[in-house]
Amino acid sequence: MLAEKLQHTIDFKTKPLGALGQLEHLAHKIGMVQKTVSPELLNPHMVVFAADHGIAASGVSAYPQEVTYQMVMNFLGGGAAINVFCRQHNMAIKIVDAGVNFDFPEGLELIDKKVRKSSRNMLEEPAMTVEEYQQALENGRSVVSEIVKTGCNSIGFGEMGIGNTSASSLMMSRLFDIPLASCVGRGTGLDDSQLLHKIQILSEAIEKYPDVETADEIAQTFGGLEIVQMMGAMEEAYRQNMLIMVDGFIASVAAAAVWKKNPQILDHCIFCHVSDENAHQKLLELLGQQALLNLNLRLGEGTGCALAYPLIQSAVNFLNEMSSFEDAHVSNKE
Repeated sequence: MLAEKLQHTIDFKTKPLGALGQLEHLAHKIGMVQKTVSPELLNPHMVVFAADHGIAASGVSAYPQEVTYQMVMNFLGGGAAINVFCRQHNMAIKIVDAGVNFDFPEGLELIDKKVRKSSRNMLEEPAMTVEEYQQALENGRSVVSEIVKTGCNSIGFGEMGIGNTSASSLMMSRLFDIPLASCVGRGTGLDDSQLLHKIQILSEAIEKYPDVETADEIAQTFGGLEIVQMMGAMEEAYRQNMLIMVDGFIASVAAAAVWKKNPQILDHCIFCHVSDENAHQKLLELLGQQALLNLNLRLGEGTGCALAYPLIQSAVNFLNEMSSFEDAHVSNKE
């Protein structure tokens, strides 16, 4: 009944049928999540999870590992792209240390959820032990549990971690049982020879674990601490009936891993943009999703979520504020 009522409300606004395109689908989705024909976005938050990756030591990124902690400091100082866009759109931002290989000084506005300093090098052993994996999931859930107390009902997820496109490519390949080469991209800007090296290293890693099958096993073996905490955060956001804004390739892989365990998670997810990372469009197709934006972004941090947020607001606003044909005394199509 609610789905029909929402569709009727959307169809009878003062516009041709379907004329607001994707915004109409967005409004319908948000109404269904909030179980109302008058949804609202309350105290929107952006959460950026940061962690390092053991496999980064194998040269799979164009940037050195210390960039992870340096960028966390930049986030905390308000100087990164995600800070700029969150300020622009009045979104609260939280930075989470999920596993950065650095001792941060006390007194920072940093949520300390560090499981360990960097995931393990998956060329030698799984990225996490079972216990570390479960702790990372729980840490992600606890971050969202605290944010819910602020009255937030819409939350976006981003990440920072040198080497995390590698972890995500491995997860995607195994989650969907597709060739690794179609899941690997240039990440932070690898040239052709560096890309070939990355594919070689990741091929060695994936061949080491032929029996890894379930989403939990895949994330524990190939994932990163920030990816797994994002998975836990998405699970909790779903449980709290929140709208989930998904950023780029890495965040989408986290969502895909949760989807393998709970397909209904996609009912709450808005995929904010399709990134310039090679495999992201393929991943969205596999999930049956269409992204809101295509700006050739490949930054991460949640920047796609912050940039898409005004469109999400617009979908809610037209549903609540736009006149119907009857209200406006405008003649509808015969």
